[in-house]
This record gives sequence, structure tokens and C-alpha cells, in this order.
Amino acid sequence: MKPGKYLFLLMILFNLVSSGLFCQDNVWSLEKCITYALENNIMIKQQAINAVFQENTYRQSKFDAFPNLNANASHSYSFGRALDESTYRFTENENVQSNSFYTQANVTLFNGFQTLNTIKQNKLNMLASQKEVEKVRNDISLNIALAYLQILFNQELVTVAENQLEVTNQQVERTRILVNAGSIPHGNLLEIMAQQANEELQLVNYQNQLEISYLTLTQMLELDSVGDFRIEVPVITIPPGDELAYTVNGIYNHAELIMPQIQSAEYQLKASEAGLLVAKGMRSPNLSLNSYISTRYSDIRTRTMLDENGNPVIGPDLMPVQETYPFWDQLNDNINYGLGISLSIPIFNGLRTNTAVSNAKLNLDNSKLSLQNARNQLYKEIQQKYADARAALKRYNASQKTVTSMEESFRYVEQKLNVGAVTSVEYNTSKNMLMKAQSDFLQAKYEYIFQINVLEFYMGNPIKL
Repeated sequence: MKPGKYLFLLMILFNLVSSGLFCQDNVWSLEKCITYALENNIMIKQQAINAVFQENTYRQSKFDAFPNLNANASHSYSFGRALDESTYRFTENENVQSNSFYTQANVTLFNGFQTLNTIKQNKLNMLASQKEVEKVRNDISLNIALAYLQILFNQELVTVAENQLEVTNQQVERTRILVNAGSIPHGNLLEIMAQQANEELQLVNYQNQLEISYLTLTQMLELDSVGDFRIEVPVITIPPGDELAYTVNGIYNHAELIMPQIQSAEYQLKASEAGLLVAKGMRSPNLSLNSYISTRYSDIRTRTMLDENGNPVIGPDLMPVQETYPFWDQLNDNINYGLGISLSIPIFNGLRTNTAVSNAKLNLDNSKLSLQNARNQLYKEIQQKYADARAALKRYNASQKTVTSMEESFRYVEQKLNVGAVTSVEYNTSKNMLMKAQSDFLQAKYEYIFQINVLEFYMGNPIKL
């Protein structure tokens, strides 16, 4: 074989492999969908940003416990009569330039533990916001699972409709042969063709529902378009039985310990307790320590000239001779520093402290109610999902028997139709009943799968099919 043919075959093989890999990349499992959504969902990103805000607030409250240190520098010009603060004398018709430098530090020694309780409160608020992120992630995961199962349900409906239409197409051909042979009237063919048209319409409706369910999932995943996006079809088996493996109280006792909405409410309650302590701390005296250091410079200030022995130099007028006072020498000689303690005792501030304490108590009561409401809501959700799962399981078992019976009945009616023992109306009625039974069976199946996954999720198990 020539080298060119080898190259041509290799190119074909590469294209086949590449297209196969490409198709595989566009087949999304439920785990892949959930993972992608958790990384790209906008609601999760917004809640995560809020959590970062709370983290910054907590970090800042810790920094607030450190001493404050502030520095100030100024440069000024004065004209005419003005007070030179470096010499404490008035200048007359002089232009004066001056500089001042001031540094101050203070630290709170005691303020009724407001700083410590504020740090504690902000930390609890940060933890609560982080749990809110988990809550949003859980909600998104459950919504993705529901949308995923809706696609599987619609796919099976399309398959059932296609199979039913294929059977009807075959029956149309058989009926046409019998009509042409004169065995049955032409009206039978018209009736079965009407059933064919109705099933074609039903198939189109199911296909539209399938496309819409794909669109819903891709929108939840924040994908630009559906394109060639397809999901993986897992093998789903439902174990036999009429009862669930868990009880409502058993699920709730476990969920109460791990569900983020409960943990968030508990953190909020503790944060409210710390907030009450902060408000009560406003009644306490405030003791602080402060210190400062300052210096200044003036361009009109002079100093006495000294000789080699350090004695003042006397001029002809018998007055000490003055010389220019250098910048850095002035700064060094004018240094002033001090240390002090201040005590502030709240006596009356328009009852602001009493109002703050009262509001903090109300906030604490509201947090207690929020926690109780979160627990009640969780219990109601578990009760509802448990009841829905039990009902779906019973419908699944009952509809499974119904489908088996209807399939046998339909085969019997079909055989009788082939020999002219029943009319096409009876055949269509039996076929429609079978279609409804299959639809009810699929609906109960996927309803049960979703509800049991929710219950497993409350037990701390990941969502999977």
C-alpha cells in the first residue's frame, strides 16, 4: 500500500476517534451536572461574595482591638500680624512659614468587653453566612437532580410513543391489506389512520417536552445553548417492596445535625446573644490609654550664637548675637511627648443604650423563633418528602402491575383485530389505555427516584442515580 493511502486511513481513523471523544464529552452524567452547576451558578457566587463580606467584617473587628496610631504633618504660611506657635510671639508684617508634626496612639483598656463580644458576634455571623452558601448549594443540587430526572422521564415517554406509533403503523398496513382484500370495511382503515395521526401528534408533543426539559437543565447550568448537550442514561433499578428503609423521625434526627439551614440559624442565635452583650457593654465605663509626640519648625525663629566654650556671643550692642535656627535642630529641640489615661462614664445619652439593649433582646427573641421555624420547616419537608416517596412507591408497584395487565390485554385485542373480531374503535381504546398506564408508570417511577434521593440527601448521602 502506498504511503498516501496510509496517511488517508490514519486521517479517517483520527476523525472517527475525535468525533467519538467529542460526543462523549457532551454526554453529561448527573454528578458532572451538579459539579458544573456548583462551580458556575450565579446564585452560589453571589452568596459566596456575601460570605466574604462577613469574613472581612470579622477580620476587621479583630484589628479594631489593636492600638490606634495616627500621624499628622502640616505646613502653613502666615502674613501680617499672627501668632508664631513655635515662639509664642506675635509677628508684625512678616511672612512666616511653619511646620508641625504630631503622632498619637491610643488603646482601649476596658469598654465592657464590647470589643471581644463584637469579635465573637462577627465570627458567628461569618459562620452563618458560610452555611448559607452550603444551603444554596444544596438547593441547586436538588434542582439539578429534578431537571435531570425530568429529561429521563421525557426520554422514556418519547421511546414509548415511538414504539406505540410503530405498532400502529404496522396495524395500518395490515388493515389496508384487509380492506383491499374486501375482508373489512374501509371505515376501519380510516379509524386506525386517525389513531396513527393522533399518536404522531402525541410523539411530537413528547419530543417538544424533551427539548424544553433539556433547555431547562442547560439554563440551570448557565450554558449558552443546548447545542449537542446530552445526558447520560443510567441503569436505574428499584428494589421490590412497599415500605421505605427509613422513618421520618430517624431522617429528621440525622438531618437536624448536618443541614446547613439549621446550623446557620444556630449561629445566628449565638450571634444575637453576643450582640446583646455588646449592647449591655455600652453601659460600662470606657478606660483608654493614650500617648503622643509632637514637634514643630518656624522659619523666623532664631537662637543665640555660642562660642567654642558654649557661652553666648555678645554683640556691639551688648545683646546676645542671634543666628539662624536650622530645620532639623528645631525639630529635635521642640520635641514634646506625653502619656495619659482617660475614663469615660456614660451617664445620659438620650436613652440610646437602653434602646440598643431592648432591640438586641428583640433580635435575640427573633433568632430563637427563626431557629425553631427552621427546625419545623425541615421536619415538614421531610414529612412531605417521605409521604410523597411512599405514595410514589405504591403507585409504582400498582402501575407496574397495571402495565403488565394492559400489555396482555392489548396483545389479545390486537390479535382479535387482525381476524376482525373487534372494531378499530375497541383497538384504539385498548391502545390508549396502555399508553396511559405506561405514562403513569414512568411518572411514578421518576417521582419515587427523586423523592428517595431527597431523603437520602437529608441523611447526608450524595445525590446519585
